Parts: sequence; structure tokens; C-alpha cells
Amino acid sequence: MKGIILSTFLCFLGSISAQSNIWENADSLNTKRTLITSSSVFSLWTGSAIGLSQIWYKDYPKSKFHTFNDADNWLQMDKMGHIYTANKISGLTTDLMRWSGLKNNTASWIGFGVGLGYQTTFEILDGYSQAWGFSWSDMTANALGSALHLGQNLAWGEERFILKFSYHPTEFAALRPNVLGSTQTERFLKDYNGQTYWLSFSPFAFTPHLKKYAWICLSLGYSAHEKIIGDEAIYVNTEGNASYHASREFICSLDIDFSKLPIQKKWLKTLVSQFNYIKIPFPAVRFTKGISYGHYLYF
Repeated sequence: MKGIILSTFLCFLGSISAQSNIWENADSLNTKRTLITSSSVFSLWTGSAIGLSQIWYKDYPKSKFHTFNDADNWLQMDKMGHIYTANKISGLTTDLMRWSGLKNNTASWIGFGVGLGYQTTFEILDGYSQAWGFSWSDMTANALGSALHLGQNLAWGEERFILKFSYHPTEFAALRPNVLGSTQTERFLKDYNGQTYWLSFSPFAFTPHLKKYAWICLSLGYSAHEKIIGDEAIYVNTEGNASYHASREFICSLDIDFSKLPIQKKWLKTLVSQFNYIKIPFPAVRFTKGISYGHYLYF
């Protein structure tokens, strides 16, 4: 989940880079833009790696490089975080490269490389931490996230299947605040019960004469319920004399592809498109433990 903070900062950086000139993508390679975007990505990549190695890992003992199999932990919610983060970093980098004047395919491959490479940096740092380890399942998730963006751009020149994120507070974090978060900020990053990862898509995007409605999307969400311990399905709270049985949650909802809204002004369209990082509340149906629940608004 460290990557969510960093990818959000990358998004902010991309907006600032775009504001330094005009909103239109360059027709051909623009040296000034390329220098701005390349140096910005490189600086943030190296700076965040150095910073986190000093801040995030400093309280944990170091070890020899080793691997760690966490594929079954947290009902794979952490893997969804890796997929999401790698995908968004790849997408942002691709946009910046297009803005610099690179062709779609070249920009997409660079985005793929940066998304996967950036995430790999932190997997290597995990490999030298005694508390964790290099995770091949994390690497697989990273590759899937970057590949999802790359494949769509190579096939269609755009994203038609969009990954999004949403969060709502839950009561489960209070059961293990040291792991699931003791403050709302920590819980936003650590409480998988409140996080939902979405795949939004529009059937109209595949129908040429209806493509003007491609901003109207269906969205499929995935989350966890009563997941208190990463590698255990049942948690018994001795103080409250209650037991919690972890289960997966699947959600169906509506959504908006903000990048396809019929907005004419380039600066406004670029600004509004940034909302594609998150899933906005809509009515939804949630399925868990074989039971369906309706929600007027699901966060």
C-alpha cells in the first residue's frame, strides 16, 4: 500500500508537468517536455526509494536477500493493491511520454517499464528486510497491472477497462489497530475490509455508433470482509467473546469514465480525467458469504 501514496504523488507531479506548457500532446518529440517528464520520473523514483529505505524500513532489522511466499495472505487484497499501483504508474508515465511527443506504442512500453521497474525497486528492498521478503506473487501482480495498461494501449490506443479504488471506514480495524491502523489515515492504507478495488468498463466503448456514451460504465468490485489476520481465516476476540470469519466480497455498481466525458476544453478534460483514479459512490449490490446486500450508495 506504500505505492498508493507514491502513485498519487506521481499523479500530482504529472499535472504540474502538464501545466508548464500547453495541454495538447506534442505532435513530435519535444526536447523540453521530454527533459521535464524524464527528470521528474527519475527524481521521484530514486528519491522515494532512498526516502522509504530510510523511513519505512529503518525500524526493521536487515537480513540477507530472501524470498517470502505471501500469496495466500489477506485474501489477495494486497495483490490487488500491487496491480492497481503498477497500472496507475504505467498509465501516468505513458500520458507524460505522449505529452512529450512520443508515439503511443513507444510511450506505452516506457510506461510499462517504469510501472514494473518502480514496483520492483520496493520488492528488492523488501527482500533485504527481515520482516518481509522478496515476493514473487507481488511481482506477478505488478506485472499484471502494468501489462493491463500496456495491452489496452497497444490494442485500442486507450483504456477501456479501468482500475479504480474506493474506501470506507469499518469497525474491524479497532480489533487490531497495530496492524489495521489506529488512525483514519492508517486505516485507509491498512484496513483491507474498507478497501475496494474496481474494474470499470463501458459496453458502449466497443460499439462505434454508441461510443459517445462510453463514459457510462459498469463496475465490478472486490474486497474483504472480517479479514483480521493476514494468514488466518478466523479471528477470535477474547475480550468481546466474538469470532470473525473472513470472506471475499464482490460488488456490482455503476461508474463514470471521466476521460470520456464530452468536455471540449482541454485543460478541464485533463483535470477531470484525474478522477479515474477513484471510484465515486453509486448504488451497488454486494455479495458476501452467499448473501446479497443492496446499497443506495456504496463507498
